[in-house]
Amino acid sequence: MAQTNRDQVHPRAKDDRKTVDELLAAVANDYNLTELARLRIRYRGFPGAQDIQRDLERALQNWNLTEEELFERTREIHSRGRVERCGCWRSRRLVLISLYMDNSQESANY
Repeated sequence: MAQTNRDQVHPRAKDDRKTVDELLAAVANDYNLTELARLRIRYRGFPGAQDIQRDLERALQNWNLTEEELFERTREIHSRGRVERCGCWRSRRLVLISLYMDNSQESANY
């Protein structure tokens, strides 16, 4: 197969773009840190989605973190338990709530 100079389009790019835009406007809470780390891993070495990769780097800079510091913090977050989000519709807008669940707890009471 012939190589082209075109960037590949990641199959999750459309959904990930929304998440990246949210991260650029967000604070560095546990949920957002884990989302940033997840996306950094997903796009590491991917031959395309340069706009997403650039904005993931911007989010790191906005939060004054290096990638290693981000991964260190997210390892600590995950060692405490799962990080989940709950979507609640309010005024036709999805409000994200971070829930921190102990590993022994199977469901959140909310």
